[in-house]
Amino acid sequence: MKAIVIARPGGPEVLELRDVPDPEPGPGQIRVAVGWTALNRADLLQRAGHYPAPPGAPRDIPGLEYAGTVDAIGPGVTRWSPGDPVMGLTAGGSYAEYLVVHEREAAPVPRGLAPEQAAAIPEAFVTAYDALVTRGRLACGDTLLVHAVASGVGSAAAQIGVALGATVLGTTRSADKLEKLGPRGPHRGLVVPDGAFSSRVRELTAGRGVDVVLELVGGAYVAESLASCAPRGRLVLVGLTGGASASLELGLVLRQRLEIHGTVLRSRPLEEKIEAAQALERRLVPLFERGLLAPVVDASYPLAEAAEAHRYLASNASTGKVLLRVGK
Repeated sequence: MKAIVIARPGGPEVLELRDVPDPEPGPGQIRVAVGWTALNRADLLQRAGHYPAPPGAPRDIPGLEYAGTVDAIGPGVTRWSPGDPVMGLTAGGSYAEYLVVHEREAAPVPRGLAPEQAAAIPEAFVTAYDALVTRGRLACGDTLLVHAVASGVGSAAAQIGVALGATVLGTTRSADKLEKLGPRGPHRGLVVPDGAFSSRVRELTAGRGVDVVLELVGGAYVAESLASCAPRGRLVLVGLTGGASASLELGLVLRQRLEIHGTVLRSRPLEEKIEAAQALERRLVPLFERGLLAPVVDASYPLAEAAEAHRYLASNASTGKVLLRVGK
């Protein structure tokens, strides 16, 4: 099969299209003929040598999500048959024509969605749902603050918040990106080129603050996010694009009885990944089929142009997801 291989740690130029052996499904596994995959910041980090694949995942083939069809099934598989359209998360290897996953890690493609739309769903929407609902306990009537709201996870979180009946505020450094989101954006968008937003959030919430913060930036944003929280607010830390260190006012955390949660999907054990796949199928797929959620796609590239796709994602110019077309 054809696959994009990280020849050595480095820039986009180290991504090479190669012929590699087809993976074979084992007991309880399915082999997926990948039609489309999507880029994530983790792919850029892995390519640069800063985010190695977890045990069991391909060491040198990036890619954390996919949409395609079941190509073959291993012994004991009862959930899927060859030809079934599926999508899902994987610990690595989706920049390839074939991918092997556990049968319970895959979810059905929502009815009415094209394969390229489905490829933009798993990482963004599962990450957002897990952070907001499972960790942050977001509920109808809450106020939610989403950072990097024009990113893949950020735009997914804004939609989930709206669908659940929350009031959604979203930050971005670019007014143009807010305009591109259109009806799939937050109720109120805040352009914050200097990273200062807590006073504005307080104004918009009549001084109360927000119940949940989806922290996709990290660094100095964390202190501003905590200052934006209402009493008993929950901050869920997912991304560190703004830095891996922060200076916090711990007294504020105590006085306001705030909660800080950290979460990551890729390194979770199989049983937790299956739980995430079940949430995708049971909680999110129906919302896509009813039109309450929709993937946000910015651009797509053929698999052979993965390096150019990496350059584009790294430029921070994208709104929503950047895709790779893998299948013919």
